[in-house]
Amino acid sequence: MSNKWVLWFEELDQECSDWVGKKCANLGEMTKMGMRVPPGFALSIEMYRKFIRDTGAEQEMFRYIEGIGDLKDGGITLFEEISQRIQGIIENKEIPPEVADLISSYYEELCQKVGIPDMAVSVRSAGTESRPGMFETYLNVIGVNDVLEKVKKVWSSAYTTRAVAFRINKDIPVISDELGVAIPKMVNARASGIGFTVDPVTGDDSKIILEANWGLGEGVVSGAESVDGFVVNKEDLEITQRQVGNKVKCVVRLEKGAEWAEVPENMQNMPCISDEEIIEISRIAKAVEKKLECAQDMEWAIDQDLLFPENIFWLQTRPAKVQAKTPQSTTDQIVNLIAKRFKR
Repeated sequence: MSNKWVLWFEELDQECSDWVGKKCANLGEMTKMGMRVPPGFALSIEMYRKFIRDTGAEQEMFRYIEGIGDLKDGGITLFEEISQRIQGIIENKEIPPEVADLISSYYEELCQKVGIPDMAVSVRSAGTESRPGMFETYLNVIGVNDVLEKVKKVWSSAYTTRAVAFRINKDIPVISDELGVAIPKMVNARASGIGFTVDPVTGDDSKIILEANWGLGEGVVSGAESVDGFVVNKEDLEITQRQVGNKVKCVVRLEKGAEWAEVPENMQNMPCISDEEIIEISRIAKAVEKKLECAQDMEWAIDQDLLFPENIFWLQTRPAKVQAKTPQSTTDQIVNLIAKRFKR
């Protein structure tokens, strides 16, 4: 693997985090476990390094940072300036032909495997360290040129204002957080959500907690809108609590890209996933927790073009983080999960 810049998910596992980033490594591990993962491929961190070396971006970035002086003196205005300047350096470089051709060939082969020319994919950041919400994801990316453009944008998202501020305040070098990139087929999602095999608020590991909304998963992960919440007993997979949110908005696919849209009025207060889907998601989540030997924080989507249970696709799994361990009632668990919006 040490000389490969691009790898199919099935070539990866959890041991590959340092090479392609945690998200890509986890997608590979899930694929090898037999989970239903959208087909796709990963760009290694070494490919990003080659890009910034061969284009001269690396030297430009270092020269710029060295010329600033004390980075902590400027505050948010300086962080924003650094972000704009470094992202501009990266995004204004042309991807070298050798790199562009390789990415293009994998994208075209993925389209051939699935039988869809210019297939819609997502282009997702994958770092070696957990930096929740700092890097970018691009949805419904269609065609080689769009893929190449969004790959550069993901690479440059290592330098969002938030990421720059985090590193400076933590005394981490500004020029760091090199990113791998995950490029899976888009799921034509009727609904999407997240699931925890432990209550992230209370630490209760006898429950599975699910959140869901219509459309694409960003409508749940962002915490910007009300969602449906469910509590499932891990032992017998009985749904013990449900709270249907007033889902006024969700993230939907456009011809290209995605955006927030109004949920039709007749769908706003109806559950976006069925009981059989809730139970099947919980069954798989429970099995993954057992296999990986720790509580999991998972992302999934329901494909509207397929029938149950083939319509459930898994987009991510990782060790779950727990905020507190104070016992609460089941009702309080749902209320806290939705009101406090467990930060991802």
